[in-house]
Amino acid sequence: MLDVALFMSNATRLKAVLEQGPASHYYTALVTLISISLLLQVVIGILLVVIARLNLNEVGNQGQLNQLNNTATSLVAITVVINVFITAFGVHKTGSLAARTSRNPL
Repeated sequence: MLDVALFMSNATRLKAVLEQGPASHYYTALVTLISISLLLQVVIGILLVVIARLNLNEVGNQGQLNQLNNTATSLVAITVVINVFITAFGVHKTGSLAARTSRNPL
């Protein structure tokens, strides 16, 4: 469920960045990082489904499952680091987007 929440958060961030347009600061960096994060999350989801479908009790599968588990764990760590950078660059609402979501309009 946490992966789904992060996926939805990244999709929302990507939408906000695209609405701001290329004139915003860090546009290319944010679009790239968010896209990579979304792609990695899809790959992690697929890996987890594959891991769940293989039988751990079969000795022949244990090496492959260990490798897949290590790969999934590494990709999760990379995704966390990427999302830290996404948060650091930030998505700031400007123009009409900010006016629609402002809590204290003038």
